[in-house]
Amino acid sequence: MCECKTKDEIEIMRRAGNVVARTLDMVEELNLEGMTTGELDSLIEDHIRSQGAVPGFKGYHGFPAAACISIDDEVVHGIPGKRIMKAGEIVSVDIGSIVDGFYGDSARTYAVGDISDEKRLLMEWTKKSLMAGIDKARKNNKLGVVSSTIQLTAEGQGYGVVRRLVGHGIGRKLHEPPQVPNFGSPNDGPVLRPGMVLAIEPMVNLGSEVVKTMPDGWTEITIDGKSSAHYEHTIVITESDPDILTLV
Repeated sequence: MCECKTKDEIEIMRRAGNVVARTLDMVEELNLEGMTTGELDSLIEDHIRSQGAVPGFKGYHGFPAAACISIDDEVVHGIPGKRIMKAGEIVSVDIGSIVDGFYGDSARTYAVGDISDEKRLLMEWTKKSLMAGIDKARKNNKLGVVSSTIQLTAEGQGYGVVRRLVGHGIGRKLHEPPQVPNFGSPNDGPVLRPGMVLAIEPMVNLGSEVVKTMPDGWTEITIDGKSSAHYEHTIVITESDPDILTLV
């Protein structure tokens, strides 16, 4: 059962979401080409802490970094390290923050230098699928309406929508009920109620939707080696339009 948040709790989560949004905005301004993923992670952690927040991912189930940084065929949960980001790659950055005991969570995919039209369109349609799903996150809709809209938007362009990894409720814990799939029937899932807070996060692949876990136990990669994009927002169900907490 998804626990509805109070107005005061939602405002704390908005602060946590704003920390994440400002940090992802900072990444947008960087020249990623030639930088290591470990260097980027250090900048992200410093930026989160400079805003009076705690990195939400660092130490979570043993994850060693502040950010999940995933390149090209890495879908999610990439561990930052010595890998150098190169022109032509796309890099997904997923981060969380904790403010007064509540989480914010968001992800974006970035182009490193000039990228192919194929990758550019993948990024655009993954973001479009996220926003189309968010638009359906309305009172009295079933959660499946959100999920099926994401699936139809992405698969309508011929992309693979990852099945094994899904979004989630969020609050005092990073992962709370319900799971938020990016696929399924509009008749699936609970009815959405004001005060529900969800992290909606389509992961969309150029090829097959199938992914596998690398030996590090964290990094998920596409089964066919084709690129993947990832966008995420934390949103709250309201009496009217969905409210995105991870925008400044």
